[in-house]
Amino acid sequence: DIILITHEHGDHIHIESLKEIIKNNPKAVVITNKGVGKLLNKLGIEYKILENKIPKEFMGIELEAHDCKHQEIYQDIFRVQNTGFFIGKRLFYPGDAFYNPNKPVEILALPVAGPWTNIKNTINYALEINPKICFPVHDGMLKSFGASHKIVAMVLEKENIIFKSFEDNIEEIF
Repeated sequence: DIILITHEHGDHIHIESLKEIIKNNPKAVVITNKGVGKLLNKLGIEYKILENKIPKEFMGIELEAHDCKHQEIYQDIFRVQNTGFFIGKRLFYPGDAFYNPNKPVEILALPVAGPWTNIKNTINYALEINPKICFPVHDGMLKSFGASHKIVAMVLEKENIIFKSFEDNIEEIF
């Protein structure tokens, strides 16, 4: 098995799950970028670096990494190295960025939600890439435990504005 990790945010790498997967499948290969590699080094997890648009074959599948910065959330909050992956010359998974690989994409894993996008940007990205097929990814952010709520709360609380989800005990406010 191949495990691709685009960047170090918690919604893209869960350390305990990764350790469990590797324990149960010791032949699995983790492929990522240098930013994630620093984290994995500290944890003693083996990995391979794939960056800079250099195609390389792993377990009979050609992979190509496309590096960029994480799409802006707000100023420099959580702006880390992001790597999109071309898989088998057909599927492009951009991670958390509206990155254009400047080559034909047959199948696009389309990020549909997150603190760094909206519907307009999502649709415009799909139109720019112009795949034959796309499927939605990155939609967990819409849930109350997702980053959309957490980041808005973090920024607003610095300005002494209380942010409450309807799943919180909202009666406390009224």
